[in-house]
Amino acid sequence: MSLIPSIFGGRRTNVFDPFSLDVWDPFDGFLSSALTNAPSSARETSQFANARIDWKETPQAHVFKADLPGLRKEEVKVEVEEGRILQISGERSKEQEEKNDKWHRVERSSGKFLRRFRLPDNAKVEQVKASMENGVLTVTVPKQEEKKPEVKAIEISG
Repeated sequence: MSLIPSIFGGRRTNVFDPFSLDVWDPFDGFLSSALTNAPSSARETSQFANARIDWKETPQAHVFKADLPGLRKEEVKVEVEEGRILQISGERSKEQEEKNDKWHRVERSSGKFLRRFRLPDNAKVEQVKASMENGVLTVTVPKQEEKKPEVKAIEISG
C-alpha cells in the first residue's frame, strides 16, 4: 500500500497527473458555513466582495479606482444614493460548463459585489463621472472649492 494516497485522503485520482491532486484546505467551507444563517444577499455578495478599491483625494476631486478584471462596463453599476453614498456594484458570471470539460482548478471568483462609500460634505455628487479601461474602473467625484475666509484690514485710529 502506498503512502501518497492515504496522506491525501485517497483523493488523488491519478498519481502521475499533478493537476488531479486535491490538497486539503483547512478553511474549505469555513466562509460558507459561517454564512448559513446570513441573509441571501450577504451570501451572494460575499463571493466577490473583495473587489479592491483605492480612494484618493486630490485638491480637485475624490478619485476611486477599482480593479475589476474581466468585467465589461455593462456589468458594473455606479450610483450615488441620498445622503452622499457612492455605491459600486456588479456581477461576474460563472463560465458555462460543458459536459465534456474537465476542470483542474477554479480560482477566479464569481458572483456579485457591492461596495459603498460615504462621500464627504465637499463632494459634488451631481457631477460624478466614471470610466473603465483595461479592467480598471475610475470614478471621479469633483470637490467644491473651499471658501477662503475673507480678510478685511482694519484701520487703526489714534
